[in-house]
Amino acid sequence: MTDRRHFNRLARVLHWAMAAAIFAMLFIGVSMTTSLTWRPALLDLHQPLGLAILLLVVVRLANRLRHGVPALPAETPRWQALAALGSHWILYGLMVLIPLLGWGMRSAGGWPVRMTKGWNVPPIAPVDPTLYALLRDAHGILAWLLFAVVIGHLSAALLHGWVYRDGVFSSMVRSR
Repeated sequence: MTDRRHFNRLARVLHWAMAAAIFAMLFIGVSMTTSLTWRPALLDLHQPLGLAILLLVVVRLANRLRHGVPALPAETPRWQALAALGSHWILYGLMVLIPLLGWGMRSAGGWPVRMTKGWNVPPIAPVDPTLYALLRDAHGILAWLLFAVVIGHLSAALLHGWVYRDGVFSSMVRSR
């Protein structure tokens, strides 16, 4: 039986693990663009972490579609409910799209996506400098959009937890 006031354990574990991974990815990505010295080491972290996020978001989506989500409190204004639903699907879309764009960008640049030393994933795009430039720009722009949406998501969560105290925040923090 599903507890409709709380997310299931798998949803909570994936949420917090992916939150940590996404924050790490955003800071690694920014650092890669500003440091030539650290770029190779950061890239070695960024690529497998990006593919791990892609895999985890697929599991997370399947779990969400199978188990649903707790209902928002009855007093939640309609605009907030629509904003919550929309922002969640934007987050899911970005968590799928950004790693695919990064993988495609590396492929179009003629570079492997390295999981570990000696283990690369196959390319998903042809080598093409124009495509590389397009995917690179899209990857970067959408990463900044993800950062903005994450900040909005975090702000809304804290508003529910600290101001409204309506159970929305606790639905992702603990079970029954």
